[in-house]
This record gives sequence, structure tokens and C-alpha cells, in this order.
Amino acid sequence: MRRRGALPQEFYRRPAEEVARDLLGRLLVRELEGERLKVRIVEVEAYLGKPDRASHAWAGRRTARNESLYLPGGYAYVYFIYGMHFCLNAVTGEAGVGSAVLRAGEPVEGAPRMASLREVARRVRPGDLAGGPGKLCRALAIDRSLDGAPLDRAPLWIAAGEPVPESEVVAGPRVGVDYAEEAAAWPLRFAIRGNPHVSRPQL
Repeated sequence: MRRRGALPQEFYRRPAEEVARDLLGRLLVRELEGERLKVRIVEVEAYLGKPDRASHAWAGRRTARNESLYLPGGYAYVYFIYGMHFCLNAVTGEAGVGSAVLRAGEPVEGAPRMASLREVARRVRPGDLAGGPGKLCRALAIDRSLDGAPLDRAPLWIAAGEPVPESEVVAGPRVGVDYAEEAAAWPLRFAIRGNPHVSRPQL
């Protein structure tokens, strides 16, 4: 059943770069063992699918690992990287497009549990809990069991939150995609200006 206040799946069925910008200020919510963990989305990266060398769907590549990336917008794509981190993306566009968005969050509710899951001290510097894709997944106990999950219902959903005005948004190239040739320079990373929870390097 769709959670009250959750963004509808229609929200995601647009181009990834549009959804990315609109996700800033929204709330990523995780229900875990009777506790609610919540982060405000402060940074996103858009991956455009088949034409984007930085995307897992570049050139139409399709495997068991990335199959959920080809779902219609509004589902989770969770993958394992570098043999150590899970990463979460929100699938965007229509079925078969292979585009997705997400990157970092600012803890809003449940920070002590997030610190426990991250195995760090409760008092940490801004960005140390969920300021990056690997950190975000560990702080919210997100793993491959949530791959393909709808993002409008428990145990993981994105709530409306408060959209961010254009004057507070900065954009620049994505992080860690130097291999993607000309696509590495595309300005598809968006963040809330000056927010200390944005991952490094700051925009």
C-alpha cells in the first residue's frame, strides 16, 4: 500500500535530469525493525541510460545485476560496488530506458541508529553518516534485498519533503566517472548550495 505523503510513481517517469533536480529536498525514509530512519536528499547524480557511458545501462547493456534498472520509474535499483559498498538509485523514465538518480542525504530522524549501522561515533562531522552513496546505504541498512522495491511504500520510500528553490541549487560534473569520456563532463550532479552533508568534492 502506498505510504501517505510518498511521491507517486508518476513523479519518476520523466527524464533523469528533471527528476534529479526535483529530488533535492525530498525525504528518503527507511522503516527498520519498528524504527523510522529519515534523510533529506541534498545531492543527486543523474544517469541517462543507453547514451550515457557512465550509466550501467550504457549501450543497452542488460544483465541480471542491472535488470531492475529497466523497470519503469519509481523503483529502487540497488547494486554492489568495489566489493564493499551497496549503492541506491531511484529508477526514472519509462520501462526499458535504464536511467536513474540518487547520491547523498542529511540525517533528519534516527541519527543514533544510523551511526550504529555505520559503526561510527554518534557525534560525527556533517556528511559522515550519509554523505555519499555507500554511506547512505549503510546508514539506512539498504542492500540487494531492496533491489526492485517500489519507492512509494514500506520499507523504503521517498516522501514529498520541501522542494528546493533554484537559487539554492548548484550543478557540476558527476564524481568518479572519468572513464566515461565526454559524458564525464556532463553537468548532471546537483546539490543544495553550501549544505555540509554533500559528499566530497563539494560543488
